[in-house]
Amino acid sequence: MALTSKPLTAKTWPAFARLVEKHNGIFGGCWCISYHLKPGEKRHGYAAYKAMKKVLVRQGQAHAALVFDGQNAIGWCQFGPTAELPNIRSKKVYEEGLRKLPDWRITCFFIDRERRGDGIATFALREALRFIAQSGGGTVEAYPEDYTGEKTSNSFLCSGTLGMFEKIGFKKVRKIATRRWVVARRISPALPNGNGA
Repeated sequence: MALTSKPLTAKTWPAFARLVEKHNGIFGGCWCISYHLKPGEKRHGYAAYKAMKKVLVRQGQAHAALVFDGQNAIGWCQFGPTAELPNIRSKKVYEEGLRKLPDWRITCFFIDRERRGDGIATFALREALRFIAQSGGGTVEAYPEDYTGEKTSNSFLCSGTLGMFEKIGFKKVRKIATRRWVVARRISPALPNGNGA
């Protein structure tokens, strides 16, 4: 499986949009916009979210590592500066124990229903970290779920699994819900050869 990745930009928007449309807008029409919404912001629908996401991408205010198999996008890992993604799950509890905001957040994953179970989420996560390193690095937080030893629907795993993050060096910081953790890792800026540590 020769996968590649590209950042979500105006140029890759058509491939991203095809994948979202194939899955009816993702989770009832979210268009991967919910983490961009400010607390209390009015909820909209499929068409409005698509338009909002497209504007954010054109403005460089929406980031993701898109995974490609050939010309087709088959998944992504959404990431961005903290200010770009203010709306996270369990936010009230998160803020109660907050000491310092991270530089970056990884908020969600989506994988084509026909390609789940192929390790694509892990590949997307590694590529997101590579893009973060290329953008200067810093502290990266994520909010995965811990369903170790349990079967659960993929819809509960859009934030990724705790095990996946731990395997690539993220450390548990604190628990903010029954199965949800804050995990963090420091990413060094990319070196001239393109590698970050």
